[in-house]
Amino acid sequence: MRGSPTGHPVLRTVGGLALAGVAGVAWSLVEARWYTLREVTVPVLPAGQAPLRVLHVSDLHLTPGQRRKVGWVRELATLDPHLVVDTGDNWAHLDAMPALLDALEPLLALPGAFVLGSNDYLAPAPKNPARYLLPDARHEPAHPPVALPWRELVARLTSAGWADLSNRRDALDVDGRRLSLVGTDDAHLDQDRFPAAGGPDDVRGRADRRDTPAVDLHVGVTHAPYRRVLDAMHADGVDLTIAGHTHGGQLAVPFYGALTTNCDLDRRRAKGLHGWPGARPDRPGGAGSSWLHVSAGLGTSPYAPVRFACRPEATLLTLVPA
Repeated sequence: MRGSPTGHPVLRTVGGLALAGVAGVAWSLVEARWYTLREVTVPVLPAGQAPLRVLHVSDLHLTPGQRRKVGWVRELATLDPHLVVDTGDNWAHLDAMPALLDALEPLLALPGAFVLGSNDYLAPAPKNPARYLLPDARHEPAHPPVALPWRELVARLTSAGWADLSNRRDALDVDGRRLSLVGTDDAHLDQDRFPAAGGPDDVRGRADRRDTPAVDLHVGVTHAPYRRVLDAMHADGVDLTIAGHTHGGQLAVPFYGALTTNCDLDRRRAKGLHGWPGARPDRPGGAGSSWLHVSAGLGTSPYAPVRFACRPEATLLTLVPA
């Protein structure tokens, strides 16, 4: 008696792979909503100082109706950070302003700084998801992008007291410390123009004046961590650069990591705390190196709402003496 067709080894293998593929897709849809808080210690402060807590949020890609994400982001205020840094791509829909302001409302009561990302300016458009696996996935969309009301967003954030660091410098007094800040606009859209040192807002350039408090920490903020931006930050003497954009690769391979960073940053630095520059991102810090933190972010494009081996995240950075 002949065996049934489904008993053939090749068919069993194909069937198993198909089942695994379906299970993987199902899990990636779940993981994209499985938010987590990362906690990282950064030895970067001057000797003798108390820890400084910095909450890093990025890439919410918020759309109307994402109430669970809104509630989760609001709860981050209970961590009582000294400073909030938002590295952009906050929304992904023309009608997302009310939800975004609801999510950020408790955080806007705290000292903060921000830059914008490409999806703060333009809503994401449908595209072939396979393009995301290219080293740099910029391309002309099939449909004209929808402009988002980014000027209103900037006005809302700055009116709450947050510093706009899009191609700008600023300074903040946070928990008795003086922080100098430098940032760029989105390098993914080629809008980055590194602000020149020595301008009227460059507190480091005025550190020798009697009426200027000493700077305790120099922080760089950018959305997309392109190498040219990170090199400029390092040359400017930043102690810590904070970035987003990569989604941590979004689709990662267990024990291998991210497949892409969607920019020219090497994939080993797709998320987490590393040193810059240097060929050994697994050995951060040290002489001649500054710190770099890249967030995997909290969202995805609405046209690719999946994550695999890369949970959506916010990060509480605890800065301590070096």
